[in-house]
Amino acid sequence: MPTLPYADFIAPYLAGVHVLIWVTLLANIIYLRRKRTRKQPDIEPFVSILIPARNEEENLRRLLPSLLEQDYEHFEVIVVDDGSTDATWNVLSAANDNRLRPVRGEGPPPGWLGKPHACYVAASHAEGDRYLFLDADTELADSGALRRIVERESALPDDTVATGLPRLRGAAQILVSLVPNAILTGLPWPLVRPLRIDSLGALNGQCWMIDADRYHAYEPHVEVKNKVLEDVEIGRYFKREGFTPALLDVRDEITVYMYSTFGDAWRGFRKNAYLILGGSPASFVGLYLFFFLTFVASPFVHPGFLASVLLLKGTTDRLTRFSPLFALLAPVSYLLGSALQLDSAISHWTGRVSWKGRSVGAVAVDRSTASNS
Repeated sequence: MPTLPYADFIAPYLAGVHVLIWVTLLANIIYLRRKRTRKQPDIEPFVSILIPARNEEENLRRLLPSLLEQDYEHFEVIVVDDGSTDATWNVLSAANDNRLRPVRGEGPPPGWLGKPHACYVAASHAEGDRYLFLDADTELADSGALRRIVERESALPDDTVATGLPRLRGAAQILVSLVPNAILTGLPWPLVRPLRIDSLGALNGQCWMIDADRYHAYEPHVEVKNKVLEDVEIGRYFKREGFTPALLDVRDEITVYMYSTFGDAWRGFRKNAYLILGGSPASFVGLYLFFFLTFVASPFVHPGFLASVLLLKGTTDRLTRFSPLFALLAPVSYLLGSALQLDSAISHWTGRVSWKGRSVGAVAVDRSTASNS
């Protein structure tokens, strides 16, 4: 195998990084197993399931039946149609169940992005004691899924905001499989509580749960109303306010069908990747080089790093139930990921980021905010 120039110089650095990543992954595996504790609440809380939906007719045809078949007694489903241009509203209107309350939105007002606003509107209509935020491309696994989620959330300390690691499916799994890989290798979840570092706070916007009174006391979606990565920013906001985001293993309860085509997956990740890497040119360059050297270039430094990359990806793929084939294709996944990060940065710098017919991203949001200030 060919080696990179200065391989001997950077090998010790890469060895240290790989060891740190392995320690993080193993600690997170232990953490997730401990978080599977369930507790029957003394009084079964009334749960409001809150779903933002824009052009989600196909996903809602899968999601709604899985929600309405739940054997949990006290819950409601509120879906906000965020200015859809497809048959989303027709699908909602056709569902004949008094537990479902569709809300017809007209899109975000000036200064807001669509998803934070739709979530905020959903919460303003909710009557529950707990709010479970779900993306429209999710599906509950069976009739007892909601009950198990509530029992697991009830076992957490009172100062916790719960989020989930679901099962991910859909098109472009060679890219999608990088999401749980990043969650499990990039953030040391056992340290989120003891360390008072805001950047350790994060939520997965696909599924998270919070006490209703806490939500309205802190209004997190108002705080992040113009943020593309609203879930990460909400996690950091709650961390600053003294609460602890906790990651629950909900692979047996929730499946997310993230994208229907490779092109959709690329556009969806392009919207977020630059922001995940800091959202500024300086932070992007530093974190991009870290990612590229660690996962793309390191196999060309020493065969041991190739083995590490394959095993890291294989471990997270096995945990999140992806085909073993994607572990063998780990170098391709990481190479695609690095190309996607570059494309995302260029798109944000040039203001060309859009999603579902709306301009989003750092440049678009800055212009929108400036025009309304």
